[in-house]
This record gives sequence, structure tokens and C-alpha cells, in this order.
Amino acid sequence: MATFISVPLKKSSEVDLVKPLSKFVTSTYPASEDQGEYLRAVEELNKLRKSALGRPLDKHESSLEILLRYYDQLCAVEPKFPFSENQLCLTFTWKDAFDKGSLFGGSVKLGNGAFGHIKDTVLSALNREPTMDISPETVGTLSLIMLAQAQEVFFLKATSDKMKDAVIAKLANQAADFYGDAFKQCQYKDNLPKEVLPVLAAKHCIMQANAELHQSVLAKQKKRFGEEIARLQHAAELVKTVASRYDEYVSVKDLTDKINRSLTAAKKDNDFIYHDRVPEVKDLEQIGKAALVKPAAITPPLSQKFSDLFEKMVPMAVQQSMSIYSQRKAETVNRLVGTMREATNLCNGVLASLNLPAALEDLSGDSIPQSIAEKARNVVQHGGLQSIEQLIKDLPELLTRNREILDESLKMLDNEETTDNELRTKFSQRWSRTPSGDLYKPLRSEGANFRNILDKAVQADQVVRDRYNTHCDMIALLCKPENELNAAIPSANPTKTLQGSEVVNVLRSLLAQLEEVKKERETIEGEIKSVTFDMSTTFLTALAQDGAINEEQLSLGQLDQLYGSYNQRVQASLRTQEELLGKVQTSHQEFSSLKQSNADSNQREEVLKKLASAHDSYMEISNNLREGTKFYNDLTEILLKFQNKCSDIVFARKTERDELLKDLQQSIAREPSAPAFNVPAYQSTPAAPSGPAAPAPGPTPAPRTSKPQPPARPPPPSVIPQAASTTPASSQPAAAPTNNPPPMAPQAQGPPYPTYQGYPGYYQMPMGYNPYAYGQYNMPNMPYMPYQTPGQGGYPGTAPAGQPYPGYPQQPPQQQPYYPQQ
Repeated sequence: MATFISVPLKKSSEVDLVKPLSKFVTSTYPASEDQGEYLRAVEELNKLRKSALGRPLDKHESSLEILLRYYDQLCAVEPKFPFSENQLCLTFTWKDAFDKGSLFGGSVKLGNGAFGHIKDTVLSALNREPTMDISPETVGTLSLIMLAQAQEVFFLKATSDKMKDAVIAKLANQAADFYGDAFKQCQYKDNLPKEVLPVLAAKHCIMQANAELHQSVLAKQKKRFGEEIARLQHAAELVKTVASRYDEYVSVKDLTDKINRSLTAAKKDNDFIYHDRVPEVKDLEQIGKAALVKPAAITPPLSQKFSDLFEKMVPMAVQQSMSIYSQRKAETVNRLVGTMREATNLCNGVLASLNLPAALEDLSGDSIPQSIAEKARNVVQHGGLQSIEQLIKDLPELLTRNREILDESLKMLDNEETTDNELRTKFSQRWSRTPSGDLYKPLRSEGANFRNILDKAVQADQVVRDRYNTHCDMIALLCKPENELNAAIPSANPTKTLQGSEVVNVLRSLLAQLEEVKKERETIEGEIKSVTFDMSTTFLTALAQDGAINEEQLSLGQLDQLYGSYNQRVQASLRTQEELLGKVQTSHQEFSSLKQSNADSNQREEVLKKLASAHDSYMEISNNLREGTKFYNDLTEILLKFQNKCSDIVFARKTERDELLKDLQQSIAREPSAPAFNVPAYQSTPAAPSGPAAPAPGPTPAPRTSKPQPPARPPPPSVIPQAASTTPASSQPAAAPTNNPPPMAPQAQGPPYPTYQGYPGYYQMPMGYNPYAYGQYNMPNMPYMPYQTPGQGGYPGTAPAGQPYPGYPQQPPQQQPYYPQQ
């Protein structure tokens, strides 16, 4: 009687977890002790999966412990890795537990777990139709079966412990109800093995019979002898039904004997002693019910020995929040530093337009002003024209390399998507996997962002070239020897009478104060760049308390706390500069009015202004070009990671495609290849004489696997009378062999094995690159996030309008350029 329905373990194909998970770890976490620990944990996880799924497990507690540990580890690791069809490229292939032929690729969670958990949680994570064994209908039925069997276990325990009959009857009656519900759930479905339905029907009757048996004992105790007999008779009928219909599945011999003995004794006592009326079954009082089981929520860890291999790794939600926080931090730093650099360039431009401080140093009128000589030496030390020209020459090559990598990456996606569309058109609904066009949307969005970045970079390169062409002649003059530079500057002495005057002293004082402002900004910039704060603890706390992270609120609050004071210092520096420049312009007007103006002095002053401006432009162009070169080189690494990610997912899709094609081939091979069809009436042979053995009209298609018939046995040598040689009407002449058989209907052929293009565009990428995370220049670390340029604020963009010395093109354009530091 204690026959229980068990669900076989699902079988899975081997999956290499080490390579993709290790690549994610190395790209997301920098080389450190934690990275080494995570890589070892990946190896242990792979071993754990092989132990749980790679070999047959004994039906023992130790085997269950292995499965529970693997399940607990999957639950712990799932929020820490981006398991998705278009992120971490892992394809899990599972076989139907009830059908050894069907396959599906699905969520990392599948393999074991309570059926209610599978129905409510796992199925929503699948991106395709599940196999029949975990379809909603199947797991719902299995959940009811397990509930009924659990209730039966309590009934058996109560019977073994010889508890009161009233309790046992209620337990059995409840179990009968549970089995009845399960039976109704799968009565008209064929998603479970054929043995399940009769077992459920038998168990329903058996539990009901047990309930009636124990309730009859209560009736006897209350001296309701007629009720006792009625209940025993009902129980006997129930077990008789089980014995006649389901005997091959469940044995009820012992229960039948027990009921019959009790019924015989009850009838004998009632006939000779009590003479109590036996009521109808429908008139009996309903037996009570006692449900001691209910579906329990799955709350890992289920294993008592579980310890998370990736305990130190933060969940993906925290990683994503950290990435966005890093972007916000980079934007804040860029804004503050860019504002200061823009103000400094504005100050330099104003002073250069006033020929300061060169005008104060050029009192003799026939020598190189000290500030101009220092600027010339500075240009030479930085490589002069040759350095800038080499950097400008290298930019197109770097740009071309990046464009080729991006084009090749998108071409791989295009080729695979084309193949997928062709197969989808060929197989129609049978091609059940996610369309490549839908799957590649995030990657194509990234690719579009990369292309937009390159287009803006081209514009920025042109702005730099135009600025260089404007100042290249004066830069070349600064690179000449001192005697040649002095000879190129016109001689004049417009300020000789101003030596020692008060206005000169005021201007020198104001210029000194401006220099102090610039030095203070360099100090503030260094402090801003050195600010660090670990937001992971804040995000982890929020996730634990609220189950979600309000990243924007937490990040903005922390950034305001970290950089609020620096913002005030920057604004104070801007106000000080504005005040000093106003005083400088006023004093310079007085200074200019006192100069002895003539053509030579005006020409000399104009050359000195251009030389000062050329120096500032040289330094800025040089910095811009180095930033641009670094930008292109850094983008090359990022694009290689993007290319690697594209090639990985294309390779995973090819593997999945091959498996699906193989599965379709097997499915097509099992289909009938010669379907029956009706022959038109006008093609039918003339009707044979009607009779019970008349052959069917029209040709009959031969079976696909028909074997050749042996030749007819020769007739015996004896002479047969003429009358006996006539074939009677009741014989079957169609069975006799003939030399010219009737024409056969054309044999229908199954569809050929589908053809498709080979795997396009995949090639091995450098091992040092990883497609799963950027991890450079404050860029988003997570592969599922759209590519943005938080760490490349100053490159590319357009020059700020109205500024004589704008920085390298920046985005947004009103800010001064700042290429973020690591």
C-alpha cells in the first residue's frame, strides 16, 4: 500500500563554468587577493556542479546533501553574476525528466527545487518554452501529488503509533481529498507518465477506505452498529474497486483482509445480537479532516553545511549601483576641475590679449621679455612642433583601428542574425529560440553609442588641427634659438618713461595675486581627485534593509557631502579671479594711456601678444592631443572587449543553434514519412464486385519499412479438379503475388536536414581582453549597462563659444575640458 510516486532527476549536458565566470571576474575585479579568491571559487563551483549532475547519485541522504549544496550555491551566486542570454554567455541544456529525447536551455536555477518554487519563480526566468516536466500544469500537478503523499506519511505514522481512530480517520480522509485533487488535475492531460493516473486513483480509494475503517471503530464504540457495518461495506467496495482495476500498481490484499474480517464480525454480532438498521452510505455523517501539511516556501540555504564560495563578492545590484555612482562621481570631478581649468584659460587669454606680463618686463624695448623667454624654453622642452605634428599624424591611424574593430564586431552580429532569420523562416514555429534581433538589441545600442563617440572624436580632431594651423607660425618662432627669436621681435621703447611708476607696481601686484589663485586651483584639483569613499557598504545595507537600492538618493547625498566644500572653494576662486581681472583691466587702461605709442611699438606689442598666445595654445593643443591619443588607445581596449563579448555570444548562439538543429533533425526523423492521402475518384481503378472480402479501391501506399515477401509456394503435383480451381468469392486474391504489381502511390519524403551557413566571423581574440566589464576610466563596469562616457568628459565635443582659449572639445560644451584620471 505504501507505494509512492517519485520524480526522476533531470539530466544535463556538461557546461564549462570556469571560462566565462573567470573572464567576468578578471575583467570586473582588478588583480588582487580578492580576484584570486574568486577564481578559486569558480573552480570549486564547477567541481560542485559535476558532483551534483555529472554522475548518478545514490538514493541516500549524502546525495541529497550534494544537491542541496549545489542549489544553495546557485541561489547565492545568481545575484552576483549577470546570468542572462545576452550577458554572461552560458547555455544550460536539460533533458525532460519524463522524456529522454527533448532538450531545452534555460535558467541557471534549474535542476532541483520544490515544484511550487519552480512554478512561481523559475518559470518566469525562462526565455523560452519549458519542457513538459516543468511546465506550469505539470509542476502544479506534482505539487499536489507531493502534498497528498506527505499527508499519507502522517497517516502512516499515526497508524504505526496507534493513535486514536478519530485522528487517523481524519488524516486518511484529508489524504483522500488531496489524492482526488491531484487525480482531477492530471486526468485529461498526458504530461506525466501513464502509471501516475492509476496510482492516484487507487490511493484516493485506499485513503477513503482507511478513513471509513477507522471511523467504523468509532461507530462501534458509540454502539452505532448499523453505521459500523455501512462504513465497512463502503470500505470493502472501495478496496474491491482498487483490486479489480489497479492491482498491477498497488496491492490492497492486507487491507482487504482486515476490512473483510471486521465486516464479517460486525454482521454476525448485529444479526444475532443488536439487529441495528444499516443506513445508506449517503446518509452517513461526513468524516472530519485534519490537514497536517501545506506547501512550504523555499528559503535557502537548505543545506546545513552550506558556505558561500563567493561570500565577499557583492550582488549585481550593488555592482550596478557602484558603477552608476562611479559615473556620477566622475561627472562631479569633471565639472569641478573643468570649471577651474576653464577659468584659468580665460585668465590666461585675458592677460595675453593685454600683453601681460610681457609689457611690464619690456621696459628696455630691445630685448626678449623674461616671460616670453620662459615660454619659449617651455615649448622647446615639450618637444616643439615635431611633437605636436607626430601626435596629429597618429590620430587617423588610431581612429581607423577603432572603426575597424567596431565594424567587425557588428558584422559578426549581422551574420549570425541573418542565419537565425533564415532558419526561422525555414522552420517557422519549430525554431523556438529567442530571435537574434531581440537578443542583440543591447549590444547594438552599445555599438551605436561607440559609433557616435567616434563621430564626435573626428569633429574634435578637426578642431584641434584648425587651432594648430592658426598658431603654428608663432609656435615655430618660439622654437627658434634665442638670438633668432630676439631678431624676429620688432624693437621699440614705448615704456621707458614708465620705469618705477606706480601703475606698473599695481599691475605687477595684481598679476602676482592671479598667480596665487592659479596655484591654489592646482592644489584644489589634486585634493578633488584624491577623494575616495567606498559606497558598497552603504548600498549593501540598503539592499539588506529595503530589498532594493535607491541609488540616486544615496549617491547624490554622499557626493554632496564629499564635494560640497570643494564646490564652495571653486566658486570663491572664480569670484576672486573676476575681481582681480577687473582691476587689471582698469590699471592696464591707465598704463596704455601713458605709453609713447608709435608704429614700431604697436608692432612689437602685437608680436609679443601672439607669442604669448602661441605658447598657451601650444600647451593646450599638446595636452589635447595626448588626451586624444590616450582616448583612442583606451577606446581600443574597450572596443576589443566589446568585440570579444560579441564573439562570445555569437559562439554561444552557434552552439545553441547546432543543438536545436540536431533536436529538430531527430524530431523530423520520428515523424511519419508517408502520410495517407485520398486518390481522386477519376484515378481509381474500376470497382471490384462487392463482397465481404472485396479489395479496397485505389492503390494502397506501401509502408516505409516494408520487407520483401517470399515467393509463392509452388502448387502440389497432384491434379486438381477443374471445379476446385476456381477461386471462391470469399478468398483474398490481393494476397497472391503477381509479376506486374499495381502502381504505387508516390512515397512522401520527410524534409531534408536543414542547411545553413557556417559560423561567420568568429576568431580568437587576445586573451588579455574580456567582454564582460569595462573597468577603465570610471566607465560602467557591468556588461548589461549601455555604454556611456562618464570618464571621457573632455573628449570629444565642440569648443566653447566666445572664449579666446577654449580647452579641448568637451561634453557638455560649456565646460572646460578635463580628461579623467585613473
